[in-house]
Amino acid sequence: MSSDPWGWQPSGPSRTEQAGYLIRLDGPDSGRFLHGQTSSAIEGQQPGSWIPSCCTTATGRLRALAEVLVDRDGAWLLLRGADGTALWQGLERVLFPADRVQLGPVTPVRLITPLGDGCGALPQVADGSWISLEDGSGWLLGRQLVLLKNAELPAWIADRAPLPAREQQRWRIQQGVPAAPGEINDETNPFEVGLADRVSLSKGCYVGQETLAKLATYDGVKQQLRRWFWRGTQDPGEPGTVLTGGEPSSPRAGLITSSLALEDGLWIGLALVRRQSLQQTCLRAGPDPDGALLELSRPPAWVDPPVGAGRKS
Repeated sequence: MSSDPWGWQPSGPSRTEQAGYLIRLDGPDSGRFLHGQTSSAIEGQQPGSWIPSCCTTATGRLRALAEVLVDRDGAWLLLRGADGTALWQGLERVLFPADRVQLGPVTPVRLITPLGDGCGALPQVADGSWISLEDGSGWLLGRQLVLLKNAELPAWIADRAPLPAREQQRWRIQQGVPAAPGEINDETNPFEVGLADRVSLSKGCYVGQETLAKLATYDGVKQQLRRWFWRGTQDPGEPGTVLTGGEPSSPRAGLITSSLALEDGLWIGLALVRRQSLQQTCLRAGPDPDGALLELSRPPAWVDPPVGAGRKS
């Protein structure tokens, strides 16, 4: 097949921007409460800690990517790929009068990530830590900036050109970062989309814990996220297109979750590939034996499921 497109880089200093939501929790029980409502170990974390996590349903389905920012008075819950209001309502429903937690409103924010030349000279904090901006307009997580929706960009990042929507989507797919609705939805779990590093299997009870523990214990992860590309005049298909081995009798091998048309007949995307097909380097889009033949690879953002939670490819 043609040489792969995965070496692409944005030209010059640039930045991506993504919408998110922030929920403030105040009170001495905030850490304990979030410990039970997210997939990472939160209780006992020190002020200034940044903990990547997930919000899941009781059956372990992925509702949102979450970042928990711990401070002396409580915590901030940062959400991506989610309906912020629906998640707030879910948290409010499980708060008891005895919980010493005050739940703040849903606040829209922008998540800004610098790319390209000169990133090493930009302000940053150590991984696992966060600080507030001096003017109160946002927060710095590593090199990633979280700004209130209408706040002005700091001077040190304002001169970086925002990536056009198509290039931003291209970068996301190339890295293998899951997003709603294709990869973050009511049908996927964190292990299937490469988020095992956001899940604790040792912290005790939390929403979705029983299902996720069973997946890890009983080899239950049935599909994994892969990136794909195709060059040709034929549209390989929209999200939801079934992947097969290419023969008329081939069983279903996966499902396209993201698809993006680029220049010169190049298409890229993400797909959930069934475990029995993870060793395949190519899969056919759709049932037609002459359909687009997609070349698969493991994306760099992928984190393997826990030991015993599915085969590695």
